[in-house]
Amino acid sequence: MEFTDATSQFVELDGMRVHVRRTGTGPTLVLLHGSGWSLHIFDAVTDLLADRFHVVRVDLPGFGLTGPRPDRDYSIGAYVSFLDRLLDTPERFVLAGHSFGGQIAWTYALAHPDRLSGLVLMNATGYPDKDVPLALRLARIPPLRPVLRRLGSRAATARNLAGLVGPGSTVVDDALVDRVHALMSRPGARDAFIDFANTDHPDRSAEIATIRTPTLVLSSERVSEQHFGRDIPDSHEVALPGVGHLMPLEAPAEVSRAITAFTAGLYWEEA
Repeated sequence: MEFTDATSQFVELDGMRVHVRRTGTGPTLVLLHGSGWSLHIFDAVTDLLADRFHVVRVDLPGFGLTGPRPDRDYSIGAYVSFLDRLLDTPERFVLAGHSFGGQIAWTYALAHPDRLSGLVLMNATGYPDKDVPLALRLARIPPLRPVLRRLGSRAATARNLAGLVGPGSTVVDDALVDRVHALMSRPGARDAFIDFANTDHPDRSAEIATIRTPTLVLSSERVSEQHFGRDIPDSHEVALPGVGHLMPLEAPAEVSRAITAFTAGLYWEEA
């Protein structure tokens, strides 16, 4: 199947064939992508970390090869429940999320702190004053949804990706555009995105300060009004200058180094 490799597995859960990849050995590190993306955003990061971690990646419901949820429930609660059952293991793990995947990750930390040894937030979302991407805004207005479908052309995908990276970045190449466009063009993918965009995610930002899981915050200059480093007690924040929103694609070496350093201290403390 296209967009799979030898590490790909498909797990039956919630009426879906969930695409999961497991790579490497060591403590478990779970990576969650953001909305409109797939587990492939972590390809380079995984290559750099697989000699230190058992890296688990998943195409979240509504995206990638997992595709739409039959019940069309894209609430944060549904994602947290899905993740908890998918990762049914007694082992504690580090949970890392990018963008909306970061919002799932910190909400999971609120619900299941006993399951986590660490939390990594990469340009995570969750504060109400964040910028909302154009595609999400269009998906919320029924008369404008045909415009959203036109914006789903390959050329529009290329323009959108170019606007998400930092100045001078070269990661948006033909292979990336082709993959993102192909996955978002799969049957049901655009309808799932519209359902996702119209799902109400209650503001739980006031609870962020109650997170006690050791946390690494990775932030870039191009993500506005997110305050995890300020609000999570004893968190460690690393800013990546010149990096755009697509941090795992743009700066895999920097992301991998930061995660390695963070977890080295974490596992030393647990030993």
